[in-house]
Amino acid sequence: MTLRFTKGHGTHNDFVLVADTRGDLDLTPEQVRRLADRRGGIGGDGVIRLAPTAALARAGETVADEVLAAEPGAIWFMDYRNADGSVAEMCGNGVRVFTAFAEELGLVDLAGGGELALGTRAGVRRVRREESGWYAVDMGPWFLPGGEEAAAAGADAKVMVHGWPAPRPALSVDVGNPHTVVALPQAAELGAADLTRQPAVEPVPPHGTNVELVVPLGEETGPDGEPAGRVRMRVHERGVGETQSCGTGACAAALAVRTWASGGTGAGAPDTWFVEVPGGEVRVRLLPGGHVELAGPAELVYSGEIEL
Repeated sequence: MTLRFTKGHGTHNDFVLVADTRGDLDLTPEQVRRLADRRGGIGGDGVIRLAPTAALARAGETVADEVLAAEPGAIWFMDYRNADGSVAEMCGNGVRVFTAFAEELGLVDLAGGGELALGTRAGVRRVRREESGWYAVDMGPWFLPGGEEAAAAGADAKVMVHGWPAPRPALSVDVGNPHTVVALPQAAELGAADLTRQPAVEPVPPHGTNVELVVPLGEETGPDGEPAGRVRMRVHERGVGETQSCGTGACAAALAVRTWASGGTGAGAPDTWFVEVPGGEVRVRLLPGGHVELAGPAELVYSGEIEL
């Protein structure tokens, strides 16, 4: 099979994108691993298949039925797979790159201030394009799995990174997929952390988790004149390893730091956060109704064909 693909990235979180506008492509985990292989394939942190939501519903994807029931206009679905071939709920950087891909294909046009509603396994995501060229995504609701008790304590888990003398306290954050966030006191310690191995998390998450190591960098005045927080982050993604960026991870990092800064209440802490990742910078903003927004760039690098 000859497969047409496009390579894209959001702050260097990179993906192999495949347009399946008829919904008849069924990529196996082995094929996904081949596509994402950086030496034997194209290379990427994951593979994104653009497909009709209705086609996934016909194929038995229950969440696709739920997406269409919630938003009939969500005609396109982001079928996201991790580099190891496993299925993931969604990917924040991937949503932006998916949208740029859909625009290049002529399937959507956001130039006039329109909005794209797309389906993911975490529900409907809504995307708009800002004047800067960045894509802003309503990432939907977020919550702390540990509830008010975890918010007050600042932690509900422990994380052990290879080379550390002991585990460190961490806070679980759900942004449509699971995250565990650890605060570090200095940027030098963040840079020295060994993320070539998967961190150990206790209690063990039932479906795995993404682990973010963060250094809070204080507050500043944002471009709109309002207070904004700043965070530096590295991430070990579930099913992938360390990546240059993680959109949902950036949201989780900002939300965790905001929780810590406010003593668990959110009071007095900024609603806008800039998150520095090895691949660049993204913006996280709290929205009304308990939602969170992620904004950042998306770039399509090249297209080609590969034989599977």
